[in-house]
Amino acid sequence: MDVADMTGKTVVITGGNSGIGLETAVALAQAGAKTVITARDRARGEAAVAQIRARSGRDDVDLVVFDLASIASIHEGAAAILARCDRIDVLVNNAGLVLSDRRETEDGFEATFGVNHLGPFVLTDLLLDRIKHSAPARIVNVSSLGQQAIDFDDVMLTHGYSGSRAYCQSKLAQILFTIDLARELSGSGVTVNALHPATYMNTTMVRQSGVTPSSSVEQGAEAILKLAVSPELEGESGLYFNGQREARADAQAYDADARQQLKALSIKLTGLSAKDYTSP
Repeated sequence: MDVADMTGKTVVITGGNSGIGLETAVALAQAGAKTVITARDRARGEAAVAQIRARSGRDDVDLVVFDLASIASIHEGAAAILARCDRIDVLVNNAGLVLSDRRETEDGFEATFGVNHLGPFVLTDLLLDRIKHSAPARIVNVSSLGQQAIDFDDVMLTHGYSGSRAYCQSKLAQILFTIDLARELSGSGVTVNALHPATYMNTTMVRQSGVTPSSSVEQGAEAILKLAVSPELEGESGLYFNGQREARADAQAYDADARQQLKALSIKLTGLSAKDYTSP
């Protein structure tokens, strides 16, 4: 899609070193935005920055290295982003993972839930004041069509673990977080929406899973860009999209009690305070 002039604006994209994150970063840089990507691996991140600069013809592309599997690392990464960005007009929470076996983060969280939900939850909170000061601004959470209701009696899946279940639960958690945060941000000038970008894109994660790709990262990036910059979605918040079309998520996403339960759990696990999360 054509992206309007983004000169003077700053975008932050987690996992911008590959796949749809990289393609989204290229498009926004080409449109004139100062673009900051995050990655876990410095070498891969620096290679991506070089590619984005070459493809966009712009030098104001930067890298911040941190790990969404570590709360301490997220705090360090957020501090680095804030030091480099006077404003944040768009935050794209794109980075994520899927695992076949159960693992835990250094903080003791089931890794898929930790990286796909708790990591973006913390990062967004730490950047939120800067995003509010940049309003009108947008937050885009890259979720999935694969969704499964959260079992609050065993969120960390210590019993009956499966990689698919863990992934689908974490991606639904992102949507609950999206709807809840949209309500918190009502009237602030900041919108937040979630999406399933495309099905089985030609990404490393899909290829490694043994699935034959059925769509492209370019298609997925176009869907993200629509939520990030399209005038059509100005002021629209708390929505879920399947590709470029608004859709309905799993029923639990619209359960206010479930959203409140997830928020309280996320605050408790990550050490954030309710005051921080809901501050105007």
